[in-house]
Amino acid sequence: MKVFCGRANPTTGSVEWLEEDENYDYHQEIARSCYADMLHDKDRNVKYYQGIRAAVSRVKERGEKAIVLDIGTGTGLLSMMAVTAGADFCYAIEVFTPMAIAAVKIVEKNGFSDKIKVINKHSTEVTVGPDGDMQCRANILITELFDTELIGEGALPSYEHAHKYLVQEGCEAVPHRARVYAQLVESKRMWSWNKLFPVHVHAEDDEKIIVFPSEIENCPGVPSVYDIQLNQVPRSDFTILSDVVTMFSVDFSNQVNSSSTYYTVNLEPIKSGMAQVILSWWDVDMDPSGMIKCTMAPYWVQPTSNDVQWRDHWMQCVYFLPNEEPVLQGENVYLTAYRDEYSMWYKLQKARNEEDKKDAYVGSPLCSCQAHLLWNRPRFGELNDQNRTNQYIQALMTVLEKDSICLCISDGSLLPLLAQYLGAEQVFTVENSAVSHCLMEKIFKANHVGDKIKIIEKRPELLTASDLEDKKVSVLIGEPFFTTSLLPWHNLYFLYARTAVAAHLTDGVTVLPQSASLYMMVVEFKDLWRIRSPCGTCEGFDVHIMDDMIKNSLNFRESKEAEPHPLWEYPCKSLSDPQEVMTFDFRLTVPQQTLSTDGSVNLLRTGKSHGAVLWMEYHLTADISVSTGLVQISDEKGNCKWNPHCKQAVYFFSSALEPETLTDLPSAITYAINFNPKRGEIAMSFKPLS
Repeated sequence: MKVFCGRANPTTGSVEWLEEDENYDYHQEIARSCYADMLHDKDRNVKYYQGIRAAVSRVKERGEKAIVLDIGTGTGLLSMMAVTAGADFCYAIEVFTPMAIAAVKIVEKNGFSDKIKVINKHSTEVTVGPDGDMQCRANILITELFDTELIGEGALPSYEHAHKYLVQEGCEAVPHRARVYAQLVESKRMWSWNKLFPVHVHAEDDEKIIVFPSEIENCPGVPSVYDIQLNQVPRSDFTILSDVVTMFSVDFSNQVNSSSTYYTVNLEPIKSGMAQVILSWWDVDMDPSGMIKCTMAPYWVQPTSNDVQWRDHWMQCVYFLPNEEPVLQGENVYLTAYRDEYSMWYKLQKARNEEDKKDAYVGSPLCSCQAHLLWNRPRFGELNDQNRTNQYIQALMTVLEKDSICLCISDGSLLPLLAQYLGAEQVFTVENSAVSHCLMEKIFKANHVGDKIKIIEKRPELLTASDLEDKKVSVLIGEPFFTTSLLPWHNLYFLYARTAVAAHLTDGVTVLPQSASLYMMVVEFKDLWRIRSPCGTCEGFDVHIMDDMIKNSLNFRESKEAEPHPLWEYPCKSLSDPQEVMTFDFRLTVPQQTLSTDGSVNLLRTGKSHGAVLWMEYHLTADISVSTGLVQISDEKGNCKWNPHCKQAVYFFSSALEPETLTDLPSAITYAINFNPKRGEIAMSFKPLS
């Protein structure tokens, strides 16, 4: 049987549904899962084990049999911990069938098949009774149903159901409770991920300012949390306006209510400023006394920053207030956290009279301006990057003439406005969607150029001469940026679009950017390697079956591709110099033959070659370039600074992730890279040289 899967097609700039092998989705789920990351999370595993031992002991001290319900068992690790701690029997629930099959094998390999029953169901479908999945209700409830937001994976309804139907009243729970924390901050950088700032356009002796419609400024944005590695955000990027406060807690040992609700706390700002962002995280107590604690607190809250456990499956949350609010030191405000079953959002209000302190429940924010629907948070940051914009301004000033006829091909770009401000005679812009068309029309009107820039809602290959008012395009521009792009080279759709409109271009057309280069560099990651590294043994339990399962899925076709990661969140050091490995000339049409290159890069620094990072650099003109990847190698140790608005491509070397090869340090890495113009895809392979 075949299945249909969505994949970005760089030749069309759209997501297309392709027929794939029936195992494709399964392999993708396993290969890109967080299982390896969780198994490498020493702090998490140790704390769970301590909490489970304590819970089993408390039940045994009461003279009861310890019957465990483990919801979301994954590898079966927590169930095996429970049996080792003395539990009499465990019911391990796992809804993902391939994972449940693996759990059965892992449990059997470790010799626990007589004490652990793996049930391949959603917990809400599990039955209890003589003929049911469980013979009786459990008196110990173990779960790992949490995400960065705590509740985003449906923890609350799962707990609610379990307490009603699957566990005894007053059961032990591991974790026992969770607390959600919040801190009010001012941060221009983080605020730039949610709002658009005025853009300054300096041209000769003139300055113009691009402004945005008030509906964008007043829009509350989208309800989804922005989960990031806050430990990589320097303290200089935000100002703390309040102490850390506990917004709410959940007692998992008693009945849980998943109904929508809200929690309000009284805040006294410790500093005056503009309240813009709520930083949030959670911790869990693995025992009732709170002696066994696992926390997601960022570095500035921890006793020492060296104690921060790295993990990628649980990070920290950034929530944007609907609007920025000035707060004064010492003048109380009310912060309210609202939640439904799966998500949270915040609202800040000034102190009120006693009679109206209680707020009604406020529904999740909905984007009304369309900008938050078209652009993600990094794209907002990119559009707000004045230094980046200045590079495009400088490049446009060198290529534009007073009689220039411009055509822009990018999704929701400000380049048409820049071109118009900088003196182009006529500007056309192609927008592929009704959403981007509507949004850009509002922005152009807000800047009084609605009648000077013509928006064409068509795919480039469908453009006609009449769309361009029978004019030939003398300057073709693009960032390029396309919302469907996942990997850096997916924006090469610009090359295909340029080819599609070739008949509408003048013979001496200027194309900006004129070309693009694919760069590659070998790196050692501080932590990111863990998400793809075998675990072998976890807290004394053999999980090689899980390692093999991930490896088999990584050896499926998708594994031969790189994967996107925002490397500003994941520190690494360069082991080689950055190397230009392939160039694409936008002044020419799409090549007919496959582009191939091979060679080697010498390793200049000692370290573990975890993989290669690849990115695109766009050459706007002969001497102005914009990088989507490496910004600089910041010191002699090779520590890297990356473009914070883009994801880079990471190709993990399988040999570097095997523990037994840790002593093998190659002197160089050979590579072979092929660009298939028919599919717009780049295939690559790497091999270490001793």
